[in-house]
Amino acid sequence: MVRISDITMKQSAEGFSLSFKEKIELAKQLDKLGVYAIELEGLSGSRTDALRVKSIASAVTGSIVAVPVGLDPDTIAPVWAALQQAKHPRLQVCAPVSPVQMEYLFHKKPEAMLCAITETVSACAAVCDTEFVAEDATRSEPAFLHSAITAAIAAGAKTITVWDTAGTMLPGEFSDFIKNLQEAVPALSTVTLGIGCANTLSMADSCAIAAVLQGAGEVKTAAYPINCPSLANVSRIIATKEDSFGTSTGIHTHQLSRAIDQITWMCQSGRGKSSPFGVSAEEDSGIYLTAHDDLAGVTRAVERLGYDLSEDDYVKVFDAFQTIAAKKEQVSTKELDAIVASAAMQVPSTYRLDNYVITSGSAVSATAHMKLFKNDTPMEGVYLGDGPIDAAFLAIERITGRHYELDDFQIQSVTEGREAMGQTVVKLRSGGKVYSGRGISTDIVGASIHAYLSALNKIVYEEEEV
Repeated sequence: MVRISDITMKQSAEGFSLSFKEKIELAKQLDKLGVYAIELEGLSGSRTDALRVKSIASAVTGSIVAVPVGLDPDTIAPVWAALQQAKHPRLQVCAPVSPVQMEYLFHKKPEAMLCAITETVSACAAVCDTEFVAEDATRSEPAFLHSAITAAIAAGAKTITVWDTAGTMLPGEFSDFIKNLQEAVPALSTVTLGIGCANTLSMADSCAIAAVLQGAGEVKTAAYPINCPSLANVSRIIATKEDSFGTSTGIHTHQLSRAIDQITWMCQSGRGKSSPFGVSAEEDSGIYLTAHDDLAGVTRAVERLGYDLSEDDYVKVFDAFQTIAAKKEQVSTKELDAIVASAAMQVPSTYRLDNYVITSGSAVSATAHMKLFKNDTPMEGVYLGDGPIDAAFLAIERITGRHYELDDFQIQSVTEGREAMGQTVVKLRSGGKVYSGRGISTDIVGASIHAYLSALNKIVYEEEEV
């Protein structure tokens, strides 16, 4: 059987954009279609990237999920941490093998490149199924290409893919290239030989079929092809000529037209560029989130508000955001603050309020008499402030012996009328990070105290964990 691998998501920087949600939907469509491997972009270091890989890995049940690592064993751990939930994970080691790319783009001599290939493939193979991808293989020195492939196989790679990155070969030339490679590297008979080719001469589909006829076992295609073979065309050709070719793809061709139409619509609609937080977002800027924003857009918005949450907390915030966004057209940045305060980093209460008395008026200074419990130990005091809320916050600081920068303080009405519920959000900054707490009460001072203590407890919990 010829394995069909899809690289649509790896192309997304070349003229179209997919949202976080669309990438998950694309992966599900390809999985249902029977694609052997779904290839994702690598990690750029952002938390959103790791969430993207984790989400797709969890959503795909039948296909391999393949993610590239850098040409360095140290890059494997974060990729594997995101990918390991996949039922069929694959790590890809991509290395340039032509003299131009090796020396001028990667600044490596042939000996150093062979060493990097061996070390990285070996480290990946110790974790899961591993593919070695020889980029720009058709312009490499044959002797070096053979050495690189032999080294990758010896290090544990189960799939070896060679790319005609320039895309300048005709079908006959590419067929001869594959044939000569198989003869020169006998070890290729022990692994799967994959191919990839650019569509520079509009010959990518033909070159892919020529390689299949020469014995290639895996073909890199795209459901929405830009500069590579078409998944639809290659699958249909092999299905039509299945008897004479003596092979098949495993693609559910009866579902092909519908799936390709849906994927094409996603790639052409441009909805992935619609999030207002893709470029910039400032609090009180008049920019809002809507129900159309995905996890990546909400994550960017939360980060721009100053938060540094865990991956699980970003998911919790997004779930809470979706619940609210389903009921109203727009969610403001201030409302997003409240969502973060209520949904993220819920921790045990080290400090909790027992009771308080606030005295204030036009002729007297505001006074806060407050009693707290630290775990089961009572703590109390009386303090003056410039207004009731200021007095309450100063009382908490003095009683706990903890002072943090007040990054923001918001008061919002939750209900209407004389007995309206007030919601407050308090944001404290500690060690460069922002922590928020939320309080709701008909008494706005009480709501403010609860919000402050909620944010304070998050800081204390994280400091004690460290």
